[in-house]
Amino acid sequence: MIYESLHVSVAIARSAAEVYAFAGNPANLPRWAAGLTGAIAEVDGRWLGETPGGQVEIVFAPPNPFGVLDHDVTFPSGETFYNPLRVFPNADGSEIVFTVYRRAGTSEEAFAADAAAVQADLRTLKSLLE
Repeated sequence: MIYESLHVSVAIARSAAEVYAFAGNPANLPRWAAGLTGAIAEVDGRWLGETPGGQVEIVFAPPNPFGVLDHDVTFPSGETFYNPLRVFPNADGSEIVFTVYRRAGTSEEAFAADAAAVQADLRTLKSLLE
């Protein structure tokens, strides 16, 4: 199976390195990712966040020079979702791109709502960094 996908992006008037450093720090997630309810903590080397659906674990790709901020989110059910996220230079600023997947059983309306939520999160990130 291949999921339908949509790439959601925002240009940010800050360097790719600055955006990467901020967005890649899990402690900053509640400031711009609305799905977290504000509580996130590192516990025994694992990042745990509170969501309306319960506690999730968030694992980012290791630090790298390519702007890759891919991350897995594991839900209380044990189900893990892979989330591609990239930051790259865009002239004097940067671009951040999140790939939204339409998972099996997701309606067209829910997929559009997911993409809109990601767009809102990226706009919040932009407002924090500019």
